[in-house]
Amino acid sequence: MEKKYTNTANLLTFILGSAFGIIMFLVPVPHGATFTTLLDFFCSFLKKSFGASLPYLVTGCVTFAGAVSLYDYIFKPAWIREHDVFSKVFSSSPLYLCSKVLGAIFAIMCLFKVGPEYIISVDTGATMLGLCNTLFCIVLSFSFIMPFLTDCGIMEFLGVIMRPVVHPLFRVPGRASVDLMASWFGASNAAVILTREQYNRGFYTKREAGYIMTNFSLVSIPFCLIIATTIGIEQYFPAFYLCICLVGIILAAIIARIPPISTVPNTYRESVGKNLDEHVPEDVELLPYAVEMACRRANSFGIKGIISGGMEVTLGMLFDLIPIVLSWGILALMVATYTPIFQWLSYPMGMYLNVLGVADAFKVAPATLVGFADMFIPALLITGIESVETKFIIGVLSLVQIIYMTEVGAIIIKSEVPLNFGKLVIIFLERTIIAIPLIVAFARLVF
Repeated sequence: MEKKYTNTANLLTFILGSAFGIIMFLVPVPHGATFTTLLDFFCSFLKKSFGASLPYLVTGCVTFAGAVSLYDYIFKPAWIREHDVFSKVFSSSPLYLCSKVLGAIFAIMCLFKVGPEYIISVDTGATMLGLCNTLFCIVLSFSFIMPFLTDCGIMEFLGVIMRPVVHPLFRVPGRASVDLMASWFGASNAAVILTREQYNRGFYTKREAGYIMTNFSLVSIPFCLIIATTIGIEQYFPAFYLCICLVGIILAAIIARIPPISTVPNTYRESVGKNLDEHVPEDVELLPYAVEMACRRANSFGIKGIISGGMEVTLGMLFDLIPIVLSWGILALMVATYTPIFQWLSYPMGMYLNVLGVADAFKVAPATLVGFADMFIPALLITGIESVETKFIIGVLSLVQIIYMTEVGAIIIKSEVPLNFGKLVIIFLERTIIAIPLIVAFARLVF
């Protein structure tokens, strides 16, 4: 007879542990004129607590990562190569090694404000160092709280309950709804990290993880409000955010069914295999089965797992991911800010916007592509545009494109999910080309 896991101890772990995770990650709380999550609030608290020392801590981590990775590449020490966690963090391919070393050099230049302006300016290096300061605090607050959201049973419970809706529409497990909520109410990079860890542990296939990362990692509601305020259309925010949600859902349904996402192998990580079962047996009711699956997951939850898993995620983020985000982010912003490349590449987009009747089509065309580098740049490029409708269109577009190399793009490429730079470019262009007429049509209804 199959063992039943629904008992008082597991139910309490499921309910109380999951409630803590939901409260930290997903429940919006008032914060000034807008709202945030307790996780973001804790992240802000850490930033204030570290104060002026935070850039030095981040630079120290990035420099240490570059030095140790270079040492590992040259001398191949056993204490790194034969240690599971250290080998993952410090043993790097030539591309990632160069990225880490370059990140260390960039970090030192930005911290001490030495070197060419195009590296250390507020438009490039200073912005990325500030972003990595935030990512550093997110990692510290995120790593040891994440298990309450992923290991106490709420994802299994929602996976069973939501699968009948989420799987036919988006072709992903029901538990992906948690990733979506984590990005809506929190931060998109935190949601991508959450998805990456779920893939690493066998809960998503390669295709599912890649799809969730590139379609469900919407920016948070507070950031959407920041963009609306920056471009001067905050009075239209309800319509603005409704458009983001509707277009995001349509894009997600389409992108799941076309290459390159549809061609990614629908197989689990080879070293882990499949650890997911959301199918409800025919002779079992939905809700009791969802509770049983949640309790089965809660049965293996413990403090030891929180500490060991949290430490592994923290080390990986601090010494492997942040240096690469910093180096690639600065390079992307240098191209976007100090070269005419996006001006040249955006001419076809100007023609596309012009055909759709968008005012100032060629003037705002670069803003349709420059979001690939960073989500905030398009808003800065259109602040001088007079047409409110055009601002609305570009503002929404910049927030549904999702593939930002300064944030989620670098995290996706550094993960084991088989989405390389070229595939991310294609997905970005697909989302852009499909989204524009949808946003234009919605904007015409509003204005």
